[in-house]
Amino acid sequence: AAPGPRSYTTLRDEAVKLFNSLQQLESERDPVPLMQGVLQTCLDLPPLVDEIYCQLVKQTTEPPAPGGQGDLHYWQLLTCMSCTFLPSPPVLRFLRFHLDRTEIRFPASEMAKYSCFIREALGKTKGRECVPSLEEILVLMQRQEMICTVHCPGAPSCSVAISSHTTAEEVAQELVSRLGLSQSPNLFALYEQSRRREQPVGSATLLADVLTRFE
Repeated sequence: AAPGPRSYTTLRDEAVKLFNSLQQLESERDPVPLMQGVLQTCLDLPPLVDEIYCQLVKQTTEPPAPGGQGDLHYWQLLTCMSCTFLPSPPVLRFLRFHLDRTEIRFPASEMAKYSCFIREALGKTKGRECVPSLEEILVLMQRQEMICTVHCPGAPSCSVAISSHTTAEEVAQELVSRLGLSQSPNLFALYEQSRRREQPVGSATLLADVLTRFE
């Protein structure tokens, strides 16, 4: 099911629950729903974002099995966090130091590849309306892009590769170029259609947020 409204207790209690979720993540066979749950809690309770970043840095520092499945699960959640939330400046500096240290200690490793991806994501992330969809989390775990299908009136549907940071305006411009409409005086926009309604997608809206709403 798609993420929805939840009821929460105190920040302290929720922080404890998140810590327990992180402990469970290490041995989880299917970590995706658990990751999405952590992200949803952070979206609903922003004061916990820094706490989770710090916990993930701790878990990926001197792990028992560097590069093992449990270690990579933490790096994958850290990747999803970096595409969804910006930490406070002090935590961001701490995180960047951790990324630099990881790349120096484990060059060419999976951890170093996640570290590089996270650094680039942090330079683009501005905040999300929705947490990543299950599909987006799976793609982020592989450090890849999603494929978004856009249906164009009077033309075949188009498949567009998007990241967590791609806006509706960027996709519209790419489609205009593909369809040879760059010289057209008309304005072009993307529309979001469901069973109940059809509405234009704001130019600055992240397509990844739209896909989460569809989920």
